[in-house]
Amino acid sequence: MRTLDTDILVLGSGGAGLFGVLHALEADPDLHVTIAVKGLLGKSGCTRMVQGGYNVVLSPGDSIERHFMDTIEGGKWLNVQELAWKLVSEAPIRIRELENKYGCFFDRNPDGSVHQKAFAGQTFDRTVHKGDLTGIEIVSRLAEQVWAKSAVRLEEHRALALIPARDGAGLAGVLMVNMRDGAYVLVRAKATLLATGGGPTMYRYHTPSGDKSCDGMAMALRAGLSLRDMEMVQFHPTGLLAGPGTRMTGTVLEEGLRGAGGYLLDGDGKRFMFDYDERGERATRDVVSRAVDDVIRAGRASPLGGVFIEMKHLGSENVRRQFKGMVERCADCGFDLAAGRVEVVPTAHYMMGGVEFAGDCSTALPGLFVAGEDTGGVHGANRLGGNGVANSTVFGGIAGRAMAAFVRRAGRLCDEDAHAVAAAIANAEQPFGRPAGQVEEVRERLYQVMWDEVGIIRDRSRLMAAQGSLHELSAHIDAMGVGGDRAFNLTWHDWLNLKNLILVSQSIAVAALAREDSRGAHYRADHPTASDLMTSTYTQVRMENDELRVAAQAVDFTHVRPGESLLQAAE
Repeated sequence: MRTLDTDILVLGSGGAGLFGVLHALEADPDLHVTIAVKGLLGKSGCTRMVQGGYNVVLSPGDSIERHFMDTIEGGKWLNVQELAWKLVSEAPIRIRELENKYGCFFDRNPDGSVHQKAFAGQTFDRTVHKGDLTGIEIVSRLAEQVWAKSAVRLEEHRALALIPARDGAGLAGVLMVNMRDGAYVLVRAKATLLATGGGPTMYRYHTPSGDKSCDGMAMALRAGLSLRDMEMVQFHPTGLLAGPGTRMTGTVLEEGLRGAGGYLLDGDGKRFMFDYDERGERATRDVVSRAVDDVIRAGRASPLGGVFIEMKHLGSENVRRQFKGMVERCADCGFDLAAGRVEVVPTAHYMMGGVEFAGDCSTALPGLFVAGEDTGGVHGANRLGGNGVANSTVFGGIAGRAMAAFVRRAGRLCDEDAHAVAAAIANAEQPFGRPAGQVEEVRERLYQVMWDEVGIIRDRSRLMAAQGSLHELSAHIDAMGVGGDRAFNLTWHDWLNLKNLILVSQSIAVAALAREDSRGAHYRADHPTASDLMTSTYTQVRMENDELRVAAQAVDFTHVRPGESLLQAAE
């Protein structure tokens, strides 16, 4: 095992990780910063896949208070309000930084001002974008900046475990495996940023890339940290339905289509969203996803089992100009988004839940910071489209500055707990030397369990069945072997992915069973209404003696209480 020492270690190269590196080095250029990524820097992570845009208050007709209230009401009052306020108040700073400092160029109005489009669930059109390829623009520019810095890059290095200090005084570092040669690497750091992203790829239809396997959340659970709001998995209502046998199925067709005036039609060509919500297609993602699911279950599905999205009434040339990336993606699959109809289905998109953290991105484990989709609390029960990339960049920047301050104030390299290192290596080595099994069969079974039993609509009986099935899958994967050596062994990494996905799936199921009401993305058919907002609680999941425990904690209304509005106070 090789050992490396660094001042700051950043896990992940999406918006949160890249901003963490840049802001740490801006706070103290003399810091030794290392960034580790499971794939390739600039080519990995969910931020790169963002189509829609970035919610930010720029217009004189908008306000921070209005964006805050949209975020809290969209989150069904489960948000950590201090975190939501940081999100909306720092987003204008971050968007100007992206353009003026890092070279991002967003779409403009004829007068030269930044164009902001409509996104569902918001009372003002505040979504900044670069066509429908916003994430590529942001990550490309940020990656260029990181490449130009002195940061050490560990590409194709997979994080396996958070390693505590031998004296129990916090985090010593992270055990990794170099995917290229299979060698283990221990990176000791004075401060570490967990920014690996979430990615609910345990569902049959999902939008994140296949390398996303909730590694950060799984490592946090095993390290004794608590996760909150894990039942809150967001389903995007319009995932491309390209038919069986293609990974394109589930790819998101972004919310701007509905924001611009796109129609959702059932299999008979009837527009249906106003039967479910007065906002029609511009209702929040949870509402639209349940409506689509209801139409499908009622036998009114399109030929491939979804519904249609139609844009041609907006003018085909206009659609091709506004949504170039999606028009081309649909054309690659044989669909004409601009002048025809495209079949779509709800698809698992984002996890509102994650590691509990403070406003400076610190966690209960000294030396560990967290930002982006690895975190819980910012979005509550439902993330507004456009708030995700804002979350990553805002809190990535906060984390970078906070880590630099932590290193100056209290940072030290700690000797690692050798027993924890040995246990983590033994867990990773577990499948070698055993008869090889079929990893793909486990993946397909996981897809089925999570989609059918822990999906868009839930109830006690299905959730209880899911817990039994997930326990069996966990035992099955533990008993399964893989062949070959350790160098670029993709089957081994599939096995490691599934270990993490099954654990996080179990945390989703146990939290969903514990929450006996319906809030945002979590809908219980046997408890279809929300409980009293004034006595709102959030779920907290942690691992004790290898068992998941769930508790209910009261929501603290620090800025505004249900029935009140910051908008009234601002006026």
